Amino acid sequence: MNPPSDLSRRQIRTASGLSFMVLLGSFIFILGIHPGFFGLDRSPVVGFVQMGVWLTGLAVVLLGAYGAARIVRNGRKHSLRSEIGVRLVATGYVVALAASLADFLGIGSHPLPRVYFGPIQVAGLMTGVVLSLTGLILYLPRGRRKPTTPETKLNP
Repeated sequence: MNPPSDLSRRQIRTASGLSFMVLLGSFIFILGIHPGFFGLDRSPVVGFVQMGVWLTGLAVVLLGAYGAARIVRNGRKHSLRSEIGVRLVATGYVVALAASLADFLGIGSHPLPRVYFGPIQVAGLMTGVVLSLTGLILYLPRGRRKPTTPETKLNP
């Protein structure tokens, strides 16, 4: 598939770099969610550092995806759909952050010494991720840009 003709080479390179940022963030997110997959699981419980790693990875994914989508928009006017999308991305991240750190923030069901990442927190994290991804989909432009015709000047 050829890139859209209305993007410059610089925009395509930047979007490619941001796509790499999404892949790097995905790696960091997976590292935080399942460190045993990489042989780094040192504790049977989920701790603050592990949560920080997956939340950092999710933030990198969302920032890279938002930046690439912004480049793909290429100056198109924002519709209500795209404005809702941007807000859903941010809201989804806040939901994931609050669900992940519920016990540390004091809104979870377990006191601080005995932190437990339970099924409700997993559901909150996944809800936040799904909300953010839905927002990114809504932010993307619909269809191709219509070609503009040059304005013709009328001679008096």
